[in-house]
Amino acid sequence: MALNRRLFIGTLTATLTAPMVIARTRPRVVIIGGGAGGATIARYLAKDSKGALDVVLVEPTRTYYTCFFSNLFLGGFREYKSLGHGYGTLAAEYGVNVVHDFATGVDRDAKAVTLASGVVMPYDRLVLSPGIDFVEGSVPGWSLAAQNAMPHAYKGGSQTQLLKAQLAAMPEGGTFAMVAPPNPYRCPPGPYERISMVAHYLKSHNPTAKILILDPKEGYSKQALFEEGWDRHYPGMITRIGPDMGGNMLKVRPDAMEVVVDGEVEKVDVCNVIPAQRAGNIASLADVTEGGWAPVQADSMLSKTDTNIYVLGDATNQADMPKSAFSANSQAKVAANHIRGALTGSKVFPARYSNTCWSLIAPDDGVKVGASYAPTPEKIASVQGFISQRGEDDALRKATYEESLGWYAGITADMFGA
Repeated sequence: MALNRRLFIGTLTATLTAPMVIARTRPRVVIIGGGAGGATIARYLAKDSKGALDVVLVEPTRTYYTCFFSNLFLGGFREYKSLGHGYGTLAAEYGVNVVHDFATGVDRDAKAVTLASGVVMPYDRLVLSPGIDFVEGSVPGWSLAAQNAMPHAYKGGSQTQLLKAQLAAMPEGGTFAMVAPPNPYRCPPGPYERISMVAHYLKSHNPTAKILILDPKEGYSKQALFEEGWDRHYPGMITRIGPDMGGNMLKVRPDAMEVVVDGEVEKVDVCNVIPAQRAGNIASLADVTEGGWAPVQADSMLSKTDTNIYVLGDATNQADMPKSAFSANSQAKVAANHIRGALTGSKVFPARYSNTCWSLIAPDDGVKVGASYAPTPEKIASVQGFISQRGEDDALRKATYEESLGWYAGITADMFGA
């Protein structure tokens, strides 16, 4: 029904008597979300279309702080400011129209996006790259209203700084708890790299402290590598409670700083709650999600619901590909090529995807996992993969960590043009 597809925020549209409509003279691509997927596709569309397309990037923040590599800030390996990146180069050197505003609705029939400012922006193609939002109620006792007491720190920005401050303020011998998320979620090894970085910080500043992981999953990415590293670098500090011990039977009490595991109450000093996740809210408002995530066509990242909308990165149901910055960056290049072909008649090349996820366990002890992917009629499928091995020598682990530093510099330059 058309009514279900005209999805605007009711309180906003009720107050707008004469919304400003932004006209266009060239085919326009509107991109919502300026992270690894959105910034990358904005740059590649503007760069490679050579002025043939009007590229608009809608992103509320003026400085984007990466969630990827934020664990290294928690561990003391990076300064917070090193995670921040601006959009000036995309605008000045590539001609991207960067609009700092919130997208509040998508009218798929009219092919237009409404912004919080009241602007209505028509599009020829729409790209949604909104990242994640959280599933309310997925951790009993926790909500966004409790995020200052028990931060998630799973979106880049102030939550990361808050968790670092809480970590630094822990009493001697205190307990750091993490509620790990259920599958699927952003960056599969991310929570466990975070545990490694917290353990490194505590080993240096609070060596009698303890770490408790409450995990609803049977297993997790790079589990053998992390557990080998924890035994080597942080013996006796980390305890993981999986579903066999009640890790899936828990609730939290933010006001009392308590976690309740299968009826047993545990007092903690810091609690990092990473809830269950879903596609960023604008994807739901655009009605392109199923089961919380946006299904896409494997050869183009086109939404399976609307052939004028592409969805990138963590918001998608991306089959074999993990939800990661590398994945989003790779998907953005495939989608950019497809959009240029559709709007300018340029050649469309076969889709190929890749991903690597690096994790730091301790100083100069880095591990990685990755794969290449190709589209099939059913899904984006893994073609060939690799993973670090247990027992690797120190020189190889150091080289892996140094490789990750080069990747971070390279991908952020690829995203933001500087």
